[in-house]
Amino acid sequence: MPKIDADRLIRDLRDLASIGAYRTGVHRPTYSAADMDGRRWLIERMRAAGLEPSIDGIGNVLGRSAGSGPKLLLGSHVETQNHAGWLDGALGVVFGLEVFRAFVGDASCAGLGIDVIAFADEEGHFGGFLGSRSFIGALDEAEIDRCANKYDGTGLRDALLSAGLAGLPRVVMEPGRYSGYLEAHIEQGAVLEAAGEKIGVVTAIVGSRQHRIVFNGQQNHAGTTPMALRRDAGMALVRLAAAIGERFSDIAGPATVWTIGRITLEPGAPSIVPGRAEMLFQFRDTDPAILDALSTELDRLVANVEKGPCGVELHRVGTSTPTLMDADLQVALSQAAERHAPGRHRKMPSGAGHDAQILARAMPVAMLFVPSIGGISHHHDENTSDADIVLGCAVLADAAADILKGVPR
Repeated sequence: MPKIDADRLIRDLRDLASIGAYRTGVHRPTYSAADMDGRRWLIERMRAAGLEPSIDGIGNVLGRSAGSGPKLLLGSHVETQNHAGWLDGALGVVFGLEVFRAFVGDASCAGLGIDVIAFADEEGHFGGFLGSRSFIGALDEAEIDRCANKYDGTGLRDALLSAGLAGLPRVVMEPGRYSGYLEAHIEQGAVLEAAGEKIGVVTAIVGSRQHRIVFNGQQNHAGTTPMALRRDAGMALVRLAAAIGERFSDIAGPATVWTIGRITLEPGAPSIVPGRAEMLFQFRDTDPAILDALSTELDRLVANVEKGPCGVELHRVGTSTPTLMDADLQVALSQAAERHAPGRHRKMPSGAGHDAQILARAMPVAMLFVPSIGGISHHHDENTSDADIVLGCAVLADAAADILKGVPR
């Protein structure tokens, strides 16, 4: 089986982490100078390894292997959330590069093709999964015209121009080239660590429903307006939040999560009764039936919550569909995990979104998780032990070899 070079793997991850370094993590937002430096670093590493690298008009970096026959695509993304961690995304890309190099150095893998890709904007600075959607032909020019940075409002076209990508063609996957896509990632949770396990084989990526809920009341003086006469939008929102916590628990499955990500009261002063209150609310699950049941219950709660004389608006602002991972690719990952970490791997859902859910529209996909220390991600303290990183890459390399060799499963 192919043998990875542990020192080279860790060195590459650390070198990439030095680009945009922030405290113990990385700040490399999409199309920033640091992000583009990271993509150029990757192109050079790909070229040195023997891949044929290119960058396209949306920022995807694709390293193509030579030769004929079906290939596996491995990768993830290299941009980061703001002031976040060093492994989210980068791990999968560098794993792909190391698996390619391991194949080159193993005679038993001669002729087996690995392509490596770093997609653009998985983290959603401008729109979410722009790179992977572009790669499968699901991103049109009109959407690019509409997209803007959610933090500072910069238009996507302007960002592409500043990054030196304007005018480059966007690469769409070559029909028939790939037998599948494998993506390795940190777990971004604490399930594996808590169980003392080393590898997670992803069964499905959750779907989500996102909402903006607005209560409209009457702004007024907090000292002179009697409680019985108030149209307090903030109190109405709090009652709904409490009702959601009570009722969703009765409907939820084992993988269900829900989050009130932001609450805004206007004008936001203790001496003023808020006339407007807004919350951003999201729930996730791998089961479409549970998502539908939660949506129905949210509609009912919004209609019936004790809101007094306030009006309420429910806006659905985003949705994604649960995505099942390919059964045969899961088996290959599980068998490789059993060889390297017998009895210390599990099948599990992904509670976070990944480019794999986009690629699943076009080819078989699967994902592998390695443990996250303390379950921390999207924060500069994000980390995974070197030993677990090396183990995860070895599992990925073995599984990729089995898949391309057609080893029975």
